[in-house]
This record gives sequence, structure tokens and C-alpha cells, in this order.
Amino acid sequence: MATDAVAVPRREKGRRRRSGGGAPVTLGLLSGPLVWLIVFFVVPVILIGLYSVGAVTLLRNDYFLSLTPWKQFLTSSTYTGLFWKSFRMSLGVSITSVVLAYPVAYLLALVAGKRKYTLLLVIIAPFLTSYLLRVLAWRVILGEQGVVNSFLQTAGVIGQPLEWLFYSNFAIYAVLAYVWVPFVALPIFVTLESLDLHLLEASADLGASRWRTFWTVTFPLSVPGVIAAFIFVFIPTLGEYITPTLVGGPGGYMFGSAIQSAMTTGLDWQFGSAMAMFLVAAVGILIAVFGRYLNVQAVTE
Repeated sequence: MATDAVAVPRREKGRRRRSGGGAPVTLGLLSGPLVWLIVFFVVPVILIGLYSVGAVTLLRNDYFLSLTPWKQFLTSSTYTGLFWKSFRMSLGVSITSVVLAYPVAYLLALVAGKRKYTLLLVIIAPFLTSYLLRVLAWRVILGEQGVVNSFLQTAGVIGQPLEWLFYSNFAIYAVLAYVWVPFVALPIFVTLESLDLHLLEASADLGASRWRTFWTVTFPLSVPGVIAAFIFVFIPTLGEYITPTLVGGPGGYMFGSAIQSAMTTGLDWQFGSAMAMFLVAAVGILIAVFGRYLNVQAVTE
């Protein structure tokens, strides 16, 4: 008995030592990723922020410790108008992508059964090719002499090429939706796949139709995935400039295009930095708002 009494404290002491050593191990495992994030993400953002107010200068015409670039941007209706244009475009693309991706995710998670991962791979596989090549392919499809116009003219549906089909907002919407739908389906798919199917069975046993079960059970429980998918599209689309430039033409000049032009063509790095930091702040506010909502949603579930 005495031996057992001594052994128990020893075992407890051993557990304490092992549990106490967990913190250094965890810190050691996280140190590499943390250093990577700080060096390649946090530090560049800080440098751009300092550069936008003249705390750091590189070019001869840079302002030193001045808010002039910010004043030029915030008082310019042209550039603030471009931001709101990009905001509306991102909002429309995000909503369209989520609406198109939800049925795909629903089919994969709740209908496809054992074939869901195979179908998921089939959907994603074409998008493993170069983003730029896929956008350029849409130029061939939507162009004035492209596949769509040529087919419609040959079929006698139209006499002249559809001008709104290419170098237009429609082209930007179509291409961006095509690019994002498969990836937007992923967070929705994960949320739907984790649903407790007993809830759906209980709803059916209580006499609810499939449509009512969807709106009262399935969709409310999938809202976190929908919000995550929305953010997944909205944030990168807000600063997009490659796709609008390639398929949007002169009318596709967006806020991201203005930042790129200021940094390269105009060589006004402080003005471009101010616009970039404004975009980072807008995205940060968006993430904070939706992140708070997601936390509340997780708690209420």
C-alpha cells in the first residue's frame, strides 16, 4: 500500500512534467510558420503603411512624413469611385458565385453518396491549370469573332456580333464566376457534409416537405459555410485587376488596376501604397464583421 501511495504521486508528477513540456513543443512547432507569416505578410504590410505616410521613402519625389498621398486619394472622386465600382462588382460576383455553387455543394454532400469525392475531383481538376490561360481562353469564347458569336451568326440567330458579350461588365462577371464557383463550393460542401442527417430525418418524420426542411433546417445550418464562401470570393475580387484588364477592356478599369498603374506606369509608389492600405483596411473591417458573426453563429449552434 505504501508503495502504491508513493507510485501515484510519481505518476502524477510525470504527467505534470509531460503536460508542462507541451508548451515549449507547441511553441517550437509554431515558430516556423509564425516567422514565415511575420516576414512575408506582416512586415510587408507594415512597410507599405509606413511608406504611404512618408515614414519610409525610396524615390526622389516621395513626401517625407506627410499625409499628402492619402489626401490626394480620399479627395479624388475618381479613385474613390473606382473603389465603390470594385465593391459593387465584388458583391455581385460573390453573390452569383455562392448562388451557383450552393446546388453543386448540396449535390456532392447530400445526394452523390460514395461518389462525392470523385465528382469533387472532376469539378476541381480543370482548375488546376494556369489561371491566366483560362482567362485567355474566355477571350476566344466571348470575342467578337469568338465561339459564341460565330455559332449564333452561323445559326442565324444574330446578324451582327454581340458587342456586350466581350469587353464589358458581363464578361467580367461571367469569367470571375467561372473561376470561383468550384472553389466556393468547397466551404459550403464541408458545412453540408458535417450536418447531422438525423435532423433531416426528424423534420421529415414531423411532416415537413423537402423544400421546408431545406429552408428551416439545412440552409440555416449551412450559413457559416455560405458566409465563408462569400468572403472567399469577395476579398480577392475586390483587388482583382488581371481579369478586368483582359476581358473588360477600357470599361473594366477597377481599383486594383489603379493600384497597379500607380505602382508601375505612374511610379507614384506612395499614392499606390495609400490605395493599397485603404484596401487592406476595408478587407480587415469586412473580415472582423463577418468573423464576429461566424463566432456568434457557432455559439448559437
